[in-house]
Amino acid sequence: MTPITISELKELAGETPVVAAIHAQLQSRATRKTKADKPYLELAFADSTGHFTLKVWSDSPIYQEADAMPTGEVFRLEAKWTQNQYGFDARDITFHRPDDEALGDFYAGDAATREKQDLDFAEIQRLCESIVDPRLHALCQLFFTQLGDRFRRTAAAKKNHHARRGGLVEHVAQMMRSAAALCPVYPELNRDLVLTGVLFHDSGKLWENSYPEHGFAQTLSIHGEMLGHIPLGIELVNKLWRDLMESDDTAAWAALKPSSEDTRLHLLHLIGSHHGEHAFGSPVLPRTPEAFALHYIDNLDAKLEMIRVAYTQTQEIAPNIFERIFPLPTNLVKPLVSFVLPG
Repeated sequence: MTPITISELKELAGETPVVAAIHAQLQSRATRKTKADKPYLELAFADSTGHFTLKVWSDSPIYQEADAMPTGEVFRLEAKWTQNQYGFDARDITFHRPDDEALGDFYAGDAATREKQDLDFAEIQRLCESIVDPRLHALCQLFFTQLGDRFRRTAAAKKNHHARRGGLVEHVAQMMRSAAALCPVYPELNRDLVLTGVLFHDSGKLWENSYPEHGFAQTLSIHGEMLGHIPLGIELVNKLWRDLMESDDTAAWAALKPSSEDTRLHLLHLIGSHHGEHAFGSPVLPRTPEAFALHYIDNLDAKLEMIRVAYTQTQEIAPNIFERIFPLPTNLVKPLVSFVLPG
């Protein structure tokens, strides 16, 4: 049986069982208890396309074997898969370690996902190259030089959107396309500042949602846990900015308007305010046109990604009505198809 990816499994599995095999890395294992005080295991698996959680009950014939599975290991899982609003269920599941050839293919990642992320990263670089302000342009290039590899293996979130290795690149690329399209429509926006803000708005997630050089299980960082990505992003930009100010180009920048200090401050404001509300983690609220634009571009891309994924994974509970998937607030309705002129 040829293995499929986790994203493909999510699209195929529903209330009717689907027999399939996947290769997945065990991200974490936790022992929980039911309301009746019976233990069960909660196993989190991931590959290059996504992740899912599987419950193994204490009366399952594989419970002891699953309890001994080392985290970080890659397994071949074969089962009769079903999926509902509570997640996956796997009947008659078996698992074993794949051979070296299969492991090599797994770590290389899904070819389609890898190709998309390569194109997205190239688009980010192209748009950053178009930044005219020499300080913001140099800041972006320094980021790519120092942290480009880490950036390319970071997720945009732990669960809700672009929650996969390289997901941050996909999210930033789409936001940059949106920003580049909107800036000519709203000429009061500082295009250089908005594009730079898009690149750095989630840069703290390089420590909050990072992945190791090999593998698809997100790692935990004490800095990410204790500070969160917004303070970390502000700290990163300040560090890179100090490095720039120590370069040979600093003297040539002294006469530039706006001043370097004002430019740095406005960029930091974009990072600090991009969640839009105190309740969602922003220490400050948006106070500039660029800050409002960045917040809504970020929110739009995240929401549309959640909706796109939800249509592939949720069940149709009535004609053209799809069951709600968290964190979306309501059931979805089948979208209206585009109009096509007859014949």
